[in-house]
Amino acid sequence: MGEFVRLEVDAGVGTIRLDRPPVNALNNQVQAELAEAAKEATERDDVRAVILYGGEKTFAGGADIKEMAAKSYVEMQRFGTALSESLTLIAELPKPTVAAITGYALGGGLELALTADRRVAGDNVKVGQPEIQLGIIPGAGGTQRLSRLVGPSKAKDIVFTGRFVKAEEALAIGLVDEVVAPDDVYAAAHRWASQFVNGPAVALRAAKTAIDGGLDMDLRNGLKLETQLFTALWATEDQKRGMESFIENGPGKATFEGK
Repeated sequence: MGEFVRLEVDAGVGTIRLDRPPVNALNNQVQAELAEAAKEATERDDVRAVILYGGEKTFAGGADIKEMAAKSYVEMQRFGTALSESLTLIAELPKPTVAAITGYALGGGLELALTADRRVAGDNVKVGQPEIQLGIIPGAGGTQRLSRLVGPSKAKDIVFTGRFVKAEEALAIGLVDEVVAPDDVYAAAHRWASQFVNGPAVALRAAKTAIDGGLDMDLRNGLKLETQLFTALWATEDQKRGMESFIENGPGKATFEGK
């Protein structure tokens, strides 16, 4: 358990919790602890889905500007690479993930939220990539994951202007998937994550790999990846359980072991 990031596990749902007041700024230590939390969540069999959460007030206000401003080019190369790699570890978690966004998710904070499979936000949140106002650009996925999520035109508007996007617009353009009352954000995220606790873990991992991996390929190779992952599931216990249950009891009644 890190000083600023910890993995809390309850009934199959893991919460990667940022706790660096006042705004969960992503400094060197936070990005390193995020990487460790992602690795732990990946390895633990008792974690079947993951919530990213910054607490009731703020998801993450972005990178630590004071720390970054003092770095040399060589130092920033190392930091930028490490930050990008730590967020990629979260994006590649082989389990369903959801970001529970409260308050603000700005700069690196939004980039962290973009690593999740789903985003739940309070109706008072503001998100954005304001790096352009510092004379720089997003450097941990903000130009890449954002454009894949909302399309290049909307991503360019958000990145070029550095403006804050409110919850209603974020929902309309697909930047977030669900908007709820601020006090209900974590509960809504937990509700989504908990549905996978007793699900077919290997099939869920394969589905995530197929969708995310296919986005980096042309259609022909994406279909090949899908077929490979699809047929490989015949080596799992869950496939046997799922199909036997369907034949005997009808759809939606199978119980899975996650293997």
